[in-house]
Amino acid sequence: MSADSEKGLSVVNVDKNYADVKALVNVSLKVREGEFFTLLGPSGCGKTTLLRIVAGLELPDSGQVILGGEDITSLPATKRQVNTVFQSYALFPHLSIFENVAFGLRSRKFPQNEVQTRVDRRLEMLGLEEMSSRFPHQLSGGQQQRVALARALVNEPEVLLLDEPMSALDARLRAQVQVELRRLQRKLGQTFILVTHDQAEALVVSDRIAVMSDGKIIQFGTPKEVYEQPQTRFVAEFLGAANLIAGRKGAGGIDTEMGFINLTATPEWNQGTVAIRPERIRIAEGQPEKNGIKAKVTEAIYRGTNVDLWLEPGPLRVRTPAQRDFEVDDEVWLELPEEGLVILDE
Repeated sequence: MSADSEKGLSVVNVDKNYADVKALVNVSLKVREGEFFTLLGPSGCGKTTLLRIVAGLELPDSGQVILGGEDITSLPATKRQVNTVFQSYALFPHLSIFENVAFGLRSRKFPQNEVQTRVDRRLEMLGLEEMSSRFPHQLSGGQQQRVALARALVNEPEVLLLDEPMSALDARLRAQVQVELRRLQRKLGQTFILVTHDQAEALVVSDRIAVMSDGKIIQFGTPKEVYEQPQTRFVAEFLGAANLIAGRKGAGGIDTEMGFINLTATPEWNQGTVAIRPERIRIAEGQPEKNGIKAKVTEAIYRGTNVDLWLEPGPLRVRTPAQRDFEVDDEVWLELPEEGLVILDE
């Protein structure tokens, strides 16, 4: 594929090897202009390597990177309309917050009045205007993260790359910054590409997600699509809890150790696996007409807003509202709704 006039970012058939390690294998993706796109996967899956290739910090062994219709594969990082916010933030400790944000503009010889205007605007947008004279060590982790964002955004890049920028924050602050980041991206209308191994984070902030494993993109989709309709066992297990049920294809469903389970579609395999999320399984008052399983509670964990139950046979995991109490050895009827069962590719 050659450069065209389409807006957005395209990665086309990119390969990258480090000695005998295949970091990226024929990776292609298209990020739309103004989209919040996330590369999600475990450590070592190739997501940071892909981000560094887009940033111009690494060169691919083969393939193209196209931004706004221009092939930028060989363009130096300093000449790309791309900025990166790293995990460490990399703020200059000896510079004030204002000068940290202004650094890129000053290095590019912008006039003082424009530096002042641009920096003030970004500091105000991120709620940092009262801290402009402070130094990084005087700020909290969340505030430092916002300074790093301001420093990247002040250069008005076409694409903002975020390399696990929230991983150093505590859980409460991380959840808060995720929402702030999503709101900021929508307000700006700029293209954000996030690298993360945090499934919950990806679901919160993203327009679309690319799930990666072993240097390849396994599945694309909206957060709802990749969570509700995983295509493989890996995606089902990586994006939250999943009950994996093995079975053999029969007429209208599959035969399993727990009995016959009806499906809305016919598997392409004769023997394989279906998945169902714990919150999709219903606890019934009596025996359901279809897909009913008599089960016994082996463990119940109260989580405030819900209760997680582990049950036999299976073991099956069920997430249910916290209003009802369950005890170990309680017997219940479970219903596995057909619309909640997903046939996995094997």
